[in-house]
Amino acid sequence: MCIRDSSGTSARQLLEQFVAGDVRQYSFTIVEGWNYRELISALARDERIVSTFTVDDWPDLLDSMDAEASFPEGLFLPETYHFPKGTTDQDLLRQAFALQRKALAEEWPARATGLPLQSPYEALILASIIEKETAKADERARIAGVFVRRLQKNMRLQTDPTVIYGVGENFDGDLTRKHLRTDTPYNTYTRHGLPPTPIAMPGRAAIRAALHPEEGTELFFVATGLGDGSHEFSDTKDQHDAAVQRYLARQRATRSNGQGKP
Repeated sequence: MCIRDSSGTSARQLLEQFVAGDVRQYSFTIVEGWNYRELISALARDERIVSTFTVDDWPDLLDSMDAEASFPEGLFLPETYHFPKGTTDQDLLRQAFALQRKALAEEWPARATGLPLQSPYEALILASIIEKETAKADERARIAGVFVRRLQKNMRLQTDPTVIYGVGENFDGDLTRKHLRTDTPYNTYTRHGLPPTPIAMPGRAAIRAALHPEEGTELFFVATGLGDGSHEFSDTKDQHDAAVQRYLARQRATRSNGQGKP
């Protein structure tokens, strides 16, 4: 039996068209660091993708993919996906889920020894935090090392992106002391260990960093405020406090210059 699409093209002919490049391909990129709400919103805005999915459909979709996690955050690999006309949002989500599962299956067995991570899912959680903390490739493994050492020493991670994630859609961009003191399952200032789920979609580089942290003695880091996304790393709390003061001083100088002051 010859299977044909609605235009009368057989499956074999369609395959031949793909090979020959006669079928137009579109692209959609899942951005590293997006959360699941941003992913769904981007899919819905893309007019080339057939919209079939709402946030109420997550349980059925995850179940159909045999996902071990019951929450969608972090389960879809940031990558550029190519697709033909007629592709649905669920088609793309299935591709991204399969690639994230494949990435973890490849990276987990090659992990460094002695990590305080009990499962690939915990690696995904840590990778998502690393993804939100830095966009600098040369800092990922170093930041991973800080977090791994803190976990090994039973120190709280104290990472702002987890607190922001716990605040949720109500976060207005201004992280306050009240936020840091308000307990949620994602507040790593009030709770030990990893949060219960990833907080974003981590890319493969962040996953690799989580599983191959840089060795060292550093336990703290803070943004430098130099405008390049870099961080200053410290071994002790006193060194870290001094680094924080340097960051704040740079922030004050930047604001003053922005207001036309000397």
